[in-house]
Amino acid sequence: MAQNFTKGIKDLMGEANSVVAVMPIDEAKEKYSDGNYVFVDIRDGTEVQRTGLIPGAVHCSRGTMEFQIAPDSPHHKPVFNQDKTYVFYCAAAGRSALAAKLAMDMGMSPVMHMAGGFDEWVKQNGPVETSNG
Repeated sequence: MAQNFTKGIKDLMGEANSVVAVMPIDEAKEKYSDGNYVFVDIRDGTEVQRTGLIPGAVHCSRGTMEFQIAPDSPHHKPVFNQDKTYVFYCAAAGRSALAAKLAMDMGMSPVMHMAGGFDEWVKQNGPVETSNG
C-alpha cells in the first residue's frame, strides 16, 4: 500500500515562508560582514566546495543542523548560541526556508533566510570565499 502523505513540499514551504522573515539580497550584502549577523550556509559540503560560500559564513549542512544547533548535543557548535541574528541560505532559498523554520522551532531567535539563495547572491555580484583563496 502506498503512503498517505498529509503534507507535500508546497505545504511545508508555505508554512515556512509564513513564519520566517526573508532578507533581500541587497540587505544581505550590507549585513554579511556585520558582527551582529551569522550567515549559515546549509548546502551540502560538495556544493560549498564547488561554488564557495559567503565570506565569514558558517557551514552547517542541513542534514546535521539540529545536532549542531542543540546545546545538549555532543556536536553542538557554540556559534549557534549567541545573541545574534541568524540568516540561513542554500542554493535557491527552498531548503533555507525549511531550515530557518526548524531553527525557530528549536527556539533560535531571531532567524531569517536569504531571498534567492546563494545563486542569486552570485548573480548580484556578492563576494564569494573559496577554499582556493
